[in-house]
Amino acid sequence: MTLYRVVDLPGPALAASATFHGRDLPRLIALFSEVRDAVTVVFPPADHTHRGWRLAAVQSLARARKPRRVNAVEGDDEAGIAAAARYLDAALGVTGQLLPLDGAGAGEVIHSAP
Repeated sequence: MTLYRVVDLPGPALAASATFHGRDLPRLIALFSEVRDAVTVVFPPADHTHRGWRLAAVQSLARARKPRRVNAVEGDDEAGIAAAARYLDAALGVTGQLLPLDGAGAGEVIHSAP
């Protein structure tokens, strides 16, 4: 899996979307000609006003690049990003998703089955 990190976005959602589409989207499209594996876009944390444009972008990329998988995560916790990347790498049916990460999350998953 290839990680593409989005950095230095403006705070307002509309400006951030414009920056992503003008700067990062061309870079992502070029990346698809260089790599053959799944791509996960790593967005920095942002408030709820960014969710719509981010989800639309990753869904559009996933549709355009099928059967290759494209997903995204939001967060700045490196352990969380690494864990999400491992999950997405193994989840062969997951594409076009935007997963918010929380470094102070709920903790270990408890399984009810033995």
